[in-house]
Amino acid sequence: MYSDQHPIPREALPPGWGLVERCDGYLAYRHARLPIELVADRTPADGSHPGLGLGRYWELTYRYSLEDRSITESIGRVSTRQAAVKGILECMSRVHDRVENPSDPVEIQGVLEGVVLSDYVPDDRSAQ
Repeated sequence: MYSDQHPIPREALPPGWGLVERCDGYLAYRHARLPIELVADRTPADGSHPGLGLGRYWELTYRYSLEDRSITESIGRVSTRQAAVKGILECMSRVHDRVENPSDPVEIQGVLEGVVLSDYVPDDRSAQ
């Protein structure tokens, strides 16, 4: 068993959120009542500038259901797993604190567009 089975400790999660999938390079959290899932997926950095030295980055997205289809929207990209975990936690906290109508995907989208992921880019390379 991995010592970091839950990248975000349960006691740190906002109410209603829980881990639904975790594997090497992928994390997904879902809300029990809201039609939203937050995902951090480690992705090859094929299109990045070679001078940056990135082989991979973490893509943060959210998925929600709208009538009979599932929609995935990008939140942003970060360079390390630690930054991805902090970004996901910030997204959960903002949705919990600011969404008044949980069935409105436009309101959720507006809240998540305000997340600034550059605040979660680590200062040292040991966090990769």
